Amino acid sequence: MSNQRNQRPVRLAMPVVAMVAAALLAGCGKQSAVDPELTATLIQPVARVEIQAVTIAPGSRTGEQIYTSICAACHDSGAVGAPKSGDAGAWSARLPLGLDGLTASAIAGKNAMPPRGGGSDLTDTEVKRAVAFLANTVGAGYTEPPVEE
Repeated sequence: MSNQRNQRPVRLAMPVVAMVAAALLAGCGKQSAVDPELTATLIQPVARVEIQAVTIAPGSRTGEQIYTSICAACHDSGAVGAPKSGDAGAWSARLPLGLDGLTASAIAGKNAMPPRGGGSDLTDTEVKRAVAFLANTVGAGYTEPPVEE
């Protein structure tokens, strides 16, 4: 009698296992109903990044453009001792050199600043424009050399 009671749960589970196995096997061997081209279009990225090299003719950048793209990295924050843009106290000892003196210093490099502020493709005139722009933030009143067309 105890043998019969032990077999009862097994008898009830057998049909359930058979139905689950049949359901799983029913899907085997079928071709996918999904169109591969549709799948490829649906999994496209939401955004795309394209990098384009922009070449600028030497001598055609304004002082502000040069300052923004090269000089601001140090002169906005005062990194490695660079005099901050707009800080008249930091520039008071430098402005007496004049535009030409400051430009010569920027071309040669000063303290931690590399020659031409790290912009090796800058012309002397472009460096002068950037120096004039930066010095004018503290009221120097320098005239930027015009951009050649």
